[in-house]
Amino acid sequence: MDRKNEFFGEFLGTFLMLLFGCGTVAVSVLFGSLVGQFQIAIVWGTTITLCIYMTRAICNAHFNPAVSVAMAATGRMKVSKLPVYLSAQFLGAFSGALVVYLLFGPSIREYEMTNGITRGTFESVTTAKIFGEYYMQPGSSAAVPMGIACAAEMIGTFILVYAIFSLTEDANVGKPTSCVTPIYIGLTVTIVQCLIAPLTQAGLNPARDFAPRFVALIFGWGAWSFPDAAGGAFWVYILSPVIGGLLAGLLFTKAVEPGMKRVKTAC
Repeated sequence: MDRKNEFFGEFLGTFLMLLFGCGTVAVSVLFGSLVGQFQIAIVWGTTITLCIYMTRAICNAHFNPAVSVAMAATGRMKVSKLPVYLSAQFLGAFSGALVVYLLFGPSIREYEMTNGITRGTFESVTTAKIFGEYYMQPGSSAAVPMGIACAAEMIGTFILVYAIFSLTEDANVGKPTSCVTPIYIGLTVTIVQCLIAPLTQAGLNPARDFAPRFVALIFGWGAWSFPDAAGGAFWVYILSPVIGGLLAGLLFTKAVEPGMKRVKTAC
C-alpha cells in the first residue's frame, strides 16, 4: 500500500472515530441524550465498524497504536510503517476531538455555568471526560485504584486485539468472511466497553485517549486534562493498552495460530 494512502486512511478513520465517539460522550454528558453505558458503547462499536469499511481499501484500518504495535511486533506489518500509522492516529484523534470542542464548546460552557463547575478544578473532570478517560471522577461511588485501572485497560485491549487477530486469520476455519468481519470487531468494542467502562471509561487506545487530552489542555482544563498527578495518563491509558495488545498478539501468533494451521491442514 502507498504510504500516503495509508496515512490518509488511518488519519480519516481515527478522526471519524473520535468525532463520533467523543461526540457521543458529549451529548450524553451535556444533554442526557443517551442513557446507560450500552447506548454509548453501541455507538462506539458501530463507529469502529463504519470506519473500517470506509478506509480498509487504502490502509490496515487499525486506528489504534496498541493494534499497530502488536501487528508490527508479530510480523503482520512492517516495523518501518509504524511512524506512518502512529502519527496518523494521534493527529487524527487530536483533530477529531478538536472538532468536537468546536461543535460543543458553547454547550460545555453553559453546562459548567449551570452546574457551578469551574474549569480547571477536579469537578471539571465532569466535562473533561468528554475528551480523555478518567478512572477517578467527581461523584463516583467507589474509587478505582490505579492498579485495577491498569489491569482493566490491559485486559480490555487484550480481548480486542486477540479478537482482531482471530477474526482476520486465514487459518481460522471459523472466521467470518471479510465482508462482515468489521461488524464483529465493532461488536467486540461494544462488549469490552460495557465490561470495563464503569472502571476506566474504556480507553483501549493510546491515541484515542492521549491526543484529545491536549484539546482539553488548550481550552482551559489545565492539570485536570490528565487523570492524576501520578502518571495515570501514561500507566493506565498508554502503557497498559500497549502491553495488553502485545500479549494478545504474541499469544495468538506463537500458541494459537500454529494449532489452527495444523487443524486446517488436517482437514
